[in-house]
Amino acid sequence: MNVLLDLLQEQLGGENFSKAIGNQLGIEEDKAGGATEAAFSAIMAGLSNNVADESGAQGLLGALDRDHDGSILNDVMGFISGSTQAANPNMVNGAGILNHVLGGNQSNVIEMIAKMTGIDSSKSGKLLVTLAPIVLGMLGKMKNTNNVQSKTLLDLISQGGKPQPVPQQVESQTQEQGGIMGVFGKLLDKNNDGSMMDDIMKSGANMLLKNLFK
Repeated sequence: MNVLLDLLQEQLGGENFSKAIGNQLGIEEDKAGGATEAAFSAIMAGLSNNVADESGAQGLLGALDRDHDGSILNDVMGFISGSTQAANPNMVNGAGILNHVLGGNQSNVIEMIAKMTGIDSSKSGKLLVTLAPIVLGMLGKMKNTNNVQSKTLLDLISQGGKPQPVPQQVESQTQEQGGIMGVFGKLLDKNNDGSMMDDIMKSGANMLLKNLFK
């Protein structure tokens, strides 16, 4: 599981997070966990691709400073259900975030998640929109609350997290491609030159991330 998603699951009570999203979006319980992991991985792969150049990295850091202070994590379930409203609309603008993170590849990512996990493409799109603000909220909390240095944060984003488990439906198609992160990395490679983020976070960096997020 992606390290950030693992931490979020722990903070919110394990499987409750995926189950809550699944219930809200009408995703079958047996598919909600895999779909959440796939969508989370796609967003992280997109962010990794974005911060590969200086302008993208600075743009993300600026967005975290302006709009994503981590307060969305104070009531994630309320955000998912729509029962709470954020004072800053940019904080919860999942569609806008995805446009920046995935760009013209958004529809391809939506279809790939649907194929991987067996859910409708409309639901995979809504899942991405729901998760995008939460992902940036987690990164913003690390940067703004814990005073993580910008370079450290960008390095962690570039590394993307641990190798992702591959849904059984597409295991034969992805087992040689570095797991889900590798698949999305190839899909989102702007130059199509085969250059991707490293989908293996060294154990030292993994522990650093856990400590920073506490």
